[in-house]
Amino acid sequence: MPQKRATLIGLIAILLWSTIVGLIKTVSEGFGPVGGAALIYSASAVVLLFSVGLPTLRRFPRRYLLFGSVLFVCYELCLSLSLGFTHSGRQAIEVGMVNYLWPSMTIVLAVIVNRQKTSPLIIPGVLLAVAGICRVLGGDQGFSFSEITRNVMDNPLSYGLAFSGAVIWAVYCVVTRKIADGSNGITLFFILTALTLWLKFLLSPQPPFHLSVAAWSSLALAAVAMGFGYAAWNVGILHGNVTVLAAASYFIPIISSLLAAFILRSHLTTSFWQGTAMVSFGSLLCWWSTRAVKP
Repeated sequence: MPQKRATLIGLIAILLWSTIVGLIKTVSEGFGPVGGAALIYSASAVVLLFSVGLPTLRRFPRRYLLFGSVLFVCYELCLSLSLGFTHSGRQAIEVGMVNYLWPSMTIVLAVIVNRQKTSPLIIPGVLLAVAGICRVLGGDQGFSFSEITRNVMDNPLSYGLAFSGAVIWAVYCVVTRKIADGSNGITLFFILTALTLWLKFLLSPQPPFHLSVAAWSSLALAAVAMGFGYAAWNVGILHGNVTVLAAASYFIPIISSLLAAFILRSHLTTSFWQGTAMVSFGSLLCWWSTRAVKP
């Protein structure tokens, strides 16, 4: 496959992933936080079965199957439920932004665990990303500790799950790179995530489904975005310009917020966009710190 075409496919994956925050929240409003997530991952698993296929598991390293599946499932649970349990569209976008701390966390963890070479740029990068989250959570009050605390305590479950997800995904990215040996268990991981969510759905009280055309449409779009997003990203990484894709991926918070605001019909303030830009550029600076090191 030509590199330019593969790169374009990878960029499409970024666009698809950027719709996830708004779509998960919309689906949860119709099917409930747990039921909606279970339906999304079930449908996405079907999409992946047809687009990627189910690999031969006996060829996978056992450590990758064990640790990769546990970390992936835990992350997806944190992501989907953190968004599903939010109280409003605006809060869902804020929670999604907390989850986007994972790029800078991944770089920091790679430096600590893998002894990844880096330049001093990583320090302002991390500080800028964290400051961006504070700016988002501070609302119109800016860097107000009391306002940040008030926002978080309004829904500590969602914000806590989003932050935990960011940490878990950073660990997943660093760990699986060392133990995967080129394996890609994404289809299996989606199936395991769906089964885990259905188990939780059956074992705990759940709200009734509120079926509507919007809910079903959002479910279909979310399944396509997740399923084809991972499939397209795999093509881009294998055959496209990895540098372009890596740089573009750090702008997902901005694109995601734009699309989520449209999908959820939420008004986002200037301070929110300032914080979002800080998170994106802070993460980009962390990534660039690993490339700015002289050999």
